[in-house]
Amino acid sequence: MPLFEFGCEQCTATFEELVPSEKAAGAVTCPQCGSASVRKRISTFASRMGQSARRAESAPSPCATGSCCLNGNCGR
Repeated sequence: MPLFEFGCEQCTATFEELVPSEKAAGAVTCPQCGSASVRKRISTFASRMGQSARRAESAPSPCATGSCCLNGNCGR
């Protein structure tokens, strides 16, 4: 079941709602004011990385350490 972000056109509240299908998105109401005048918003998502991915992401590149392409002079 996807999680959508909505914005209320009546009270301007922003909220998230689990919606079972695209058709059911029309039945969403604002939890703050009860208005059915809500609009689905474009939102970003978060992802989780494992410990090894975090370590690899924070490790210096081989060129930064001088261990590739003539002591880091590889044009990157």
